Amino acid sequence: MLLANGCSSEPDITPAKHHADSPQKHLALTFNGGPRGGTFNYFANKMSAVMSKHVHWLEMFPRESGGSLDNICALNTQTADMAILYAGDAFLARHNKLTCKYTDLNRVRAIAFLYSAPAQLVVRKNGTIRNVQDLKGRIVAIGNVGSGAALSAERFFKHLNLWDSIDHRNLGYSQAATSFLEGKIDAFWTLVGYPNTSIIEAASQEDIAFINLHQPAQDSGFYDVYPFYTSAIIPNGVYEDQTAPISTFQDSALWCTRKGIDDDAIYSSLRLIFGGKGLDIMLKAHKAAQEMSLENGLKSISIPLHPGAVRFWTENNIEIPPILLQ
Repeated sequence: MLLANGCSSEPDITPAKHHADSPQKHLALTFNGGPRGGTFNYFANKMSAVMSKHVHWLEMFPRESGGSLDNICALNTQTADMAILYAGDAFLARHNKLTCKYTDLNRVRAIAFLYSAPAQLVVRKNGTIRNVQDLKGRIVAIGNVGSGAALSAERFFKHLNLWDSIDHRNLGYSQAATSFLEGKIDAFWTLVGYPNTSIIEAASQEDIAFINLHQPAQDSGFYDVYPFYTSAIIPNGVYEDQTAPISTFQDSALWCTRKGIDDDAIYSSLRLIFGGKGLDIMLKAHKAAQEMSLENGLKSISIPLHPGAVRFWTENNIEIPPILLQ
């Protein structure tokens, strides 16, 4: 059965109150999501709307972006205040394994884990692509420049020595789905929470199939080289006519900010989003939010937390590993 993101009316929620140590103020902050058609963008838009509505002194402005790497660069150059990015990219940036123009990558601070994002490689069900080796000589959309999807595809295919044998194109998810339906590309790659609207669009007009990515990752030692990627199973029935689970690998989407952002803004935002009503809102907004919880709040995080986040997680009796307090 075809599933969509499924928005619904928000439940009543108590507005976040000012604490005695939180001055009456007004802050306007930007929140970078990702490319159109991706879960980053959906979460950033929804979270910004909820924060602007219920934290009365905070005004959030969501923006589309190139994706994970683009957001890391934006936080470090102080052209964004909050952003969603992948845990693997955050880890590599922290250890100087990624590059951005004009800046060192030491200003990103984590807020919370949001959801797992499995890689999903879409092909035609009646086509001749049955495994990753069949991609040789084919045209594959891997995500736009600056996205976590494109970075993960490059890492994966280079590790399998397939990168130079594939005609890889930097197309965003929506454009990739359109090009796939028009017969201009043979496959498209996403790294995204499910269900994904671009895959839903493709599945509504074309019989699609998914390539098993876990098996070649496991057999080739991909998980050993990139330990922030883990195996994943997407259950059957997520997409139209999907009758079997999808074996793949995944990264984790993190809610992040930059060093120097107001502590109360981060604390109040966390208190709102990870409160019971806030979690209900997010789950009703997108099924990928089903992993959001206090218990999972620090999952997959390996970079320092923002002080406002430290305050929130400490108050909720969540043990913070020393590495997150650097």
